[in-house]
Amino acid sequence: MTKHKPVQIVMIEDDEGHARLIEKNIRRAGISNELVHFTDGTAALDHLVNAPNGPALNGPALVLLDLNLPDMSGTDILARIKADERLHRVPVVVLTTTDDKREIARCYDLGCNVYITKPVNYESFADAIRQLGLFLSVIQLPDATEG
Repeated sequence: MTKHKPVQIVMIEDDEGHARLIEKNIRRAGISNELVHFTDGTAALDHLVNAPNGPALNGPALVLLDLNLPDMSGTDILARIKADERLHRVPVVVLTTTDDKREIARCYDLGCNVYITKPVNYESFADAIRQLGLFLSVIQLPDATEG
């Protein structure tokens, strides 16, 4: 029997106000998954790659990623996630103030799943999160012991 691990939501957002608003809307959309919040890319990448409860070592996750971070760009983080064999399937939702068409295209080229511009229209954000919730509820990762 495949063990179904709950999906951890990793939010990388340096603006506390935005972070609270995003979490509030995730909860309002009925998603109660564990949410781990980071305000910089260095700590977030360390969690994603090295933490015992992080996605690389402990199963499914969803990343909510701001592009404008104090220590590195979100596109660098996105590229690192998608280049890591253990993380490349992790869905990444980019939430940012940048609506530059080249930046949006670059994020999709790097492998982001959804690109949402802030200030977020919270109806469409909630819809996107609900769809991701549906996606998260059906996501199954092959168990390392099976096969």
